[in-house]
Amino acid sequence: MRSVSVLGATGSVGESAFDLLMRAGGPAAFRTVALTGGANVARLAGMARALRAEIAVTAWPEKLTELRSLLAGSGTEAAAGSAAVAEAAARPADWTLSAIVGAAGLPPGLEVLNRGGTLALANKETLVAAGPLVMARARDTGARILPVDSEHSAIFQSLQGEDLDSVEHVTITASGGAFRDWPLERLALATVAEASRHPNWSMGQRITIDSASMFNKALEVIEAHEFFGLQPERIRVLVHPQSIIHAMVTHRDGGSIAHLGAPDMRHAIGYALNWPARAELPVAKLDLAALGSLTFSAPDEARWPALRLAREAMLAGGASGAVLNAAKEQALDDFIAGHIRFTDMAPAVERALDLAAREPGFAQSPGDLDAVLAWDRFARRAAAQGRGAA
Repeated sequence: MRSVSVLGATGSVGESAFDLLMRAGGPAAFRTVALTGGANVARLAGMARALRAEIAVTAWPEKLTELRSLLAGSGTEAAAGSAAVAEAAARPADWTLSAIVGAAGLPPGLEVLNRGGTLALANKETLVAAGPLVMARARDTGARILPVDSEHSAIFQSLQGEDLDSVEHVTITASGGAFRDWPLERLALATVAEASRHPNWSMGQRITIDSASMFNKALEVIEAHEFFGLQPERIRVLVHPQSIIHAMVTHRDGGSIAHLGAPDMRHAIGYALNWPARAELPVAKLDLAALGSLTFSAPDEARWPALRLAREAMLAGGASGAVLNAAKEQALDDFIAGHIRFTDMAPAVERALDLAAREPGFAQSPGDLDAVLAWDRFARRAAAQGRGAA
């Protein structure tokens, strides 16, 4: 019986993973080692009971008493806090999904790699903030990283049996998010509620807003650069409103291999869960005749400056990824809190990158977790400078 852990179980990706595990037989098919979550401890406890998890951890220490009460008599251990999340990730499991949102996913992800485990990676920030460190750690310990972002899973699947040296470029697609068709002059007035409504995908609030600003795609471009070792000029982005083609790999002979599928995260999660085999998944099958047509356009960087910032960060190297990621998180926090406008997020990130570039050591890639976290703290302070009422 395979053992599994799900980090970030109560988020949208974690919920999809839970659905797949239960459909596959739940505790009869998998031994669940650890589940972690946030403030929704009632949901976390329900999942832990259903999967008979060995331990359930909430990242919120003040929720520990409630979690313990909800798990009383279940046989599942309860714990709380970031250190407990990392400890849960360090427990041996055959397969661990990292679906924690933000830089908080980096320390537990490294714990999985430290023990040489298989890390199914849905946390973009792990590779964006610490790509060289993470990939080196995986090589050193013999750990395996399987991409779970739909775009990177699509590239990974399209490259099976192919030689990466034959690839001319890869293309990842973007839906365009909530404001794809808005006039540019309206973007400064966009509300949090408007930015939180995605036209295609069912996701959490933060990633949905990142989709509207295209910062999610900016992170994915950097992630592709780090995971596949592709140079920035070999990574392209297309706006594809239908979200059916998730990525394409174009070879030197002019041929392209595209991965198509319904916009459902259970496909990428299920592929990673069953890899290298394929299993029946509860996702909609494509009916191309019913779809009728698929459309594409080049992204407008005046609308989505995040893509330019990602390209500049890749070219700069060093600590750029860690700074961009943390500054983006701070800017997103400030937008959600009403401190800045939607259109103020990219300038906040750019300001942080400019200030960081003047600091000693910026040109060197962070060599350990402490260095990544130091740049993370610097970037959040820099991004918050000059903010005012939205």
